[in-house]
Parts: sequence; structure tokens; C-alpha cells
Amino acid sequence: MNNIFVKENTFIITLVISVLFLLVFYILSALQLIQSTESLAFIGEASRWCERISDGAFREPVNTLSNLGFMFAGLFILYKLSNEVSFNEFSGLNKITILYGVAVVYLGPGSMMMHGTNTEWGGWADNLSMIMYIILPWLYNCYKMSNWSVSTLMKIYFATIIVYSFMRAMFGYEMGIGLDLFGVSIGLWVISEFLYRFWSPTMRILSGFVGFLVLMLFGTMPVEVFNDFNEYWWIIFFWLPGLLANKKPLGVRTYRWYFAGMIAYMSAFAIWLTGVPDSPSCDPDSMFQAHGYWHLLTAIATIFFFYHYRSEKLI
Repeated sequence: MNNIFVKENTFIITLVISVLFLLVFYILSALQLIQSTESLAFIGEASRWCERISDGAFREPVNTLSNLGFMFAGLFILYKLSNEVSFNEFSGLNKITILYGVAVVYLGPGSMMMHGTNTEWGGWADNLSMIMYIILPWLYNCYKMSNWSVSTLMKIYFATIIVYSFMRAMFGYEMGIGLDLFGVSIGLWVISEFLYRFWSPTMRILSGFVGFLVLMLFGTMPVEVFNDFNEYWWIIFFWLPGLLANKKPLGVRTYRWYFAGMIAYMSAFAIWLTGVPDSPSCDPDSMFQAHGYWHLLTAIATIFFFYHYRSEKLI
């Protein structure tokens, strides 16, 4: 009897698990078995993401269901990988591509558990899903510019996830050390992409300064960083990709998909800023929630980034 748990069945297995999750999650939510009891006092009020808190199956219905976008995006990626011949390391089914597709899928359930339940554990699941996705691109870039094996990449990835999941559960979002791993990882991703494109011994040293440009894009000026270094101590990680990237990458990439992904993400972030109760555009009873658009646009961005890595060709 053939083993069904082979990589060729990745799409089917992920699809079945996704459907089962949605079914079980809906039943448990509809029966009010996993909802936050604390949120009962806030039913009828606007949530911190604008949408009015409901006493129905999901505390924030639109913000919950819009996460289906991530699940569709991840399943699309896995389906495409399952129906092609490999032409580079980000095509066909292998450990790296399967991990990417599954990480995109899990962004959906992770966020659903937060918006659907308004619980602390839901917030933990949401944060974990974000970290599971965001650390993969910059670790992959470091892998491409180092002597790491695929096994080394996987060990570092899962060790980071395990440590984060424990620290987040014990000490909260910044793990008790003032480290926003999600935010820092956005900077590390941009820095590692810069290094991949412009690698040289000199750029390994200078690349860390690219992180300050990323901070400026999100509204934090360098003077703020140096005036309050105790809060921004984590900028030292901006030089991590340069430290790890000890050899020139062997390929080149087409960056149109990367910039398309960045435009989609930054547009989503701009919309995300308006999805709060004190925003003039907040309408708690609308079917069109800003935070829901954030979910859908970032889901699209994950597909653009997928195509970016598939554009790589050996020199």
C-alpha cells in the first residue's frame, strides 16, 4: 500500500486539513466553546480593529473570514508546485517550497483564531503564523549566500519558531526583551534582498544601514533610534544578513515580482492604519473592513513573493 504522506500529496493533504480546520473551528465557535469570556462584556462595541464585536460564531466576522484569502493563496501555491517540473530551488515540491506554501496557508487559521475568538491564545496563534511566514524569506536568502545545507536551513527555521512560540506564550508579543521579531524580520528581508542583488565584501558591512531606510518607510527616523537606543537595541540585527552571507549568490532574480509584492504589502499597511476605532473611516457595521482588505492584499503579496523567488536563474 502506497504511503499517502509523500510530497506529491502535499496539496491534497493540506486541502483536507484546511477544510477540517474550518469545519471544526466553525462548530466550536458556533457553540461558543472557544470564545473569550472576557469579550462578552464588549459585545456590541468596536473591536481594536474597528469591526463591531459580535455574539455570533465569530467575534469579528469580516476580519475572520477575510483570512480565507491566505488559505486560498497557499493552496494555489502548493497546487502549482504539485503540477510542474522543477526548474530552480523555488519550483516543484521540495522542503523549502512546501514550507513556504504551508506557511502561507497557516497565516489564515492563525489570524482566524485571533479575530474569531478574541482570546489570548488566539493572539498567540496569530503572532506565531506571522513569524512562521516572515522569517522564511530572509533565512532563505541567507541560505543562498552561505554554505548552509537545506537541513541547516530547516533546523534554524524550526528552532527559531519553537523558541519564539515559547517566549511569546510566556512573556507576550515582544518576548519580554523588547524584540518585535516580525518588524525586525521585515528589515532583515529587505537587507538580505539588497545583499543578494549587490553582494560584495564591502556591501556585507554597509548592508545593515539599509535597515534604517526600512524604519523610515514605517515612520521611524534614525534620530529617534539613537535618542532612545535602549528601546531600539535590536537594530544590531540589521547586520546579521551581512554576517551570515559569506559568499556571493550563484543566481540572479527578476525584481518586478518583488516590487509588486512590496507595493501590495505597503498598500495593505496603509489600509491597516485606518482599520482602528479612532480612524475617521472606521465603520464598525460595514461589510468592507479595512483590516479585511489588509488580509486580502497581504495574501496577494505572498503570491507575488513566491513568483519573485521562482524568477531566479543561475549565472
